[in-house]
Amino acid sequence: MKRRHQSPVTEPAIHRTGGFCKRCGVDHRLGPGNTQILCQDLMGRLDLLGTIDLFSLPPGNHAAFSTDSLFGEERGKMFGVMECLQTDGTSRILYAFSGQYNGSWLVEGWVPPIFDIDLFLSLTIEREKSIKALGRAIDGYTPHSYNWLAKRKERRQLSRTVMREIQDLYRFTNFRGKTADLREVFSGNKGIPTGTGDCCAPKLLHFAVRNNLYPLGISEFFWGRENQSGSHRHGSFASACVEKCEPILGFMLCGLEECRQTNRTRQ
Repeated sequence: MKRRHQSPVTEPAIHRTGGFCKRCGVDHRLGPGNTQILCQDLMGRLDLLGTIDLFSLPPGNHAAFSTDSLFGEERGKMFGVMECLQTDGTSRILYAFSGQYNGSWLVEGWVPPIFDIDLFLSLTIEREKSIKALGRAIDGYTPHSYNWLAKRKERRQLSRTVMREIQDLYRFTNFRGKTADLREVFSGNKGIPTGTGDCCAPKLLHFAVRNNLYPLGISEFFWGRENQSGSHRHGSFASACVEKCEPILGFMLCGLEECRQTNRTRQ
């Protein structure tokens, strides 16, 4: 297979996805199972077709879903694959990308975000216009003047309000059937980082539990130009991030162990 981007793919490593659940006090983890092989298959398709528009007919119709941008100034992105067991005993493969893709939350064949997109857009579009208008007003005042300081404070307060309201859109259900919001679930010692819940592993687990699917394994890899810190290279496998994912994955995986014995009969 001819590669579009000549960059070495690292050898697979064993990663376990999970974190500490502050509700039950247990560290819950999910291993890769067969998903690293499935990830390598996905890498091959991304490389061959140069697009994430892999599941529409015919594939590759949407220019906005080209992978070229991942090798430019925007740099690369995390992708994830989860293998699940359906209630009829057959396997189902789920795919996810982190965050948005060139401004799109929804791409055919990839799991959706955790939140309701219509609610998210209704909440953010007008607020973002207001925040940008305040930014322009600030630029018109002398730095550190009374009006400059007042407008900066107003913009900061509005941004915090919007962030809290966005966080309220995230509702997580685990394998015990318990549902909680982001602030209830988050187990980190610091504030909740922007984008928490938008990475691959939370999106995949959320889709699985909401669709009565039993996860067998999960893996994530980085695709595109190396990130600025150098921690992720093209084609390399990686664990779920410590700052955003681990503080919520413990809750999301809670109850999976109890489901394991029940689901063995399906395999």
